[in-house]
Amino acid sequence: MSLMMLSAASVQAQQQRNATIPSNSQAKEDFQPNLTNQPGKQYPMVNSEGAVRVQLRAPGATSVQIDLGGRYEMTKDENGVWTGTTRPQDVGFHYYQIIVDGTAMPDPGTVSFFGAGRWGSGIEIPSADMDFWQIKDVPQGSIVEKYYWSKATESMRHCYVYLPNEYDKNPNKKYPVLYLQHGNAENEYGWAVQGHTGQIMDNLIAQKKAVPFIIVMDYGQGQNIHLKGQYAPAEGAATNDAFQVVLMNDIIPMVEKEFRVYTDAAHRAMAGLSMGGGQTSRIALANPTKFAYIGMFSGGSMTPEAVQGAKGLKETAKLVFMSQGSKENRGVVEGAEALNKIGVKAVSYISEGTAHEWHTWRRSLYEFAQLIFK
Repeated sequence: MSLMMLSAASVQAQQQRNATIPSNSQAKEDFQPNLTNQPGKQYPMVNSEGAVRVQLRAPGATSVQIDLGGRYEMTKDENGVWTGTTRPQDVGFHYYQIIVDGTAMPDPGTVSFFGAGRWGSGIEIPSADMDFWQIKDVPQGSIVEKYYWSKATESMRHCYVYLPNEYDKNPNKKYPVLYLQHGNAENEYGWAVQGHTGQIMDNLIAQKKAVPFIIVMDYGQGQNIHLKGQYAPAEGAATNDAFQVVLMNDIIPMVEKEFRVYTDAAHRAMAGLSMGGGQTSRIALANPTKFAYIGMFSGGSMTPEAVQGAKGLKETAKLVFMSQGSKENRGVVEGAEALNKIGVKAVSYISEGTAHEWHTWRRSLYEFAQLIFK
């Protein structure tokens, strides 16, 4: 596709997102406060069809819109309270914002999440299979914050680490480790917060569907990672693989020093969603004897040619997992079939009824976690 065609398509997509949509007057009136609301807040609300209703008190405003897959007009009552309702949304978690007289702002009714390159609002459209990421009365693991010095960036960095419940109770036991990456315009908070990684793992381990392992969630937005000194790229070189440099030279050595983890490839996995899935593929191919388990969630697929060109990967890889939402087109089924034909164990997974969003990726982690380190 030419740059001109790509730019035209991007402009069209942006115009569609910015298109003004009337408030949904046909919505079923069984709205309930959402899971993401701040304590005591009634709005935003979601109904049984997945429509979202938002309220905002702004007496002096002349125009207020909900920006959620399009811009929905809100109407003001005599008390200066604006109300608007969207069309039904796909199940799962969605970022959104409110546009007040042309200025974007978070919805003050929700807690904040980092996504779409900003701290802002998010809303959960309930699904029939939410149980697997709910907090339950099972042994609880912990998600700890870890600050560490990065030689590659000559700065302090920050990550989250999931530790299974038994980690502190078995001081002599070592654990496998999964390096789990977020998507574009997100950060290390994503898997810990929107992804509900801790809850997913606690429930799987309690049900004996997954073995206990550690999960490391770090920041991987390459263009914001500035390599220094001997690690700095040549002038004009691309920085797509800046995170790879930090992962291999800082993160993995830090984890293997600070936590009780095995240090061989058979006990090491990497996975990621969207951009993080692409990073996982590139890093695994560039370091073909480092990861036995590879997961790409809405992150495309590995080609047989790429795998065969990465010396040692076929012998090291115990599983290549590729997933997507049923409303996406990532070619994961065909990709897995192609890898299996060359002798690489590959599994594809389709998240029914979801697109490029967090419920696809929660489901993907749930499935992937049951297949690794066994």
